[in-house]
Amino acid sequence: MTEPLAAGVARTIQTKLVLPPDTNHLGTIFGGTVLAYIDEIAAITAMRHSGKAVVTASIDTVNFLSSAKVGDIFILEGVVISTGRTSMEVYVKAECQQIENGKRNLTTTAILTMVAVDIDGKPTPVAGVIPETLAEKELFKSAQERKQRRMKVNEFAKELC
Repeated sequence: MTEPLAAGVARTIQTKLVLPPDTNHLGTIFGGTVLAYIDEIAAITAMRHSGKAVVTASIDTVNFLSSAKVGDIFILEGVVISTGRTSMEVYVKAECQQIENGKRNLTTTAILTMVAVDIDGKPTPVAGVIPETLAEKELFKSAQERKQRRMKVNEFAKELC
């Protein structure tokens, strides 16, 4: 296995413009559009960290805190916050910036689990991660709790089938 990588190595930032087709009848961005953007940046971040193709294993949390409007600049940032043997937890935050005054508002946060896969689609090992910022360190500390919660949810889902 390779040496752990600093979180900043794979940190990814994307900027998008909120256009009318991205929005509902109120002129605010569709939640589904935001989810697609979040999944995309999480995948890119995880691929940069692992050097492998990845698949989305779970979207643990998505918090819609405020909305972006037509004409806003939509900024997404993804960072790997913890790793397992083949999996990576990616934290994504999205902000909107108003063009007129430059003011930025946090719109959405999410935590996703991505799994690195080889050419045959089989899970493959990934390097660990070294958190750098205070927020990354806090999220790193609580990774085991989130993993246990995911396992419980998965068990419950299997019982329902």
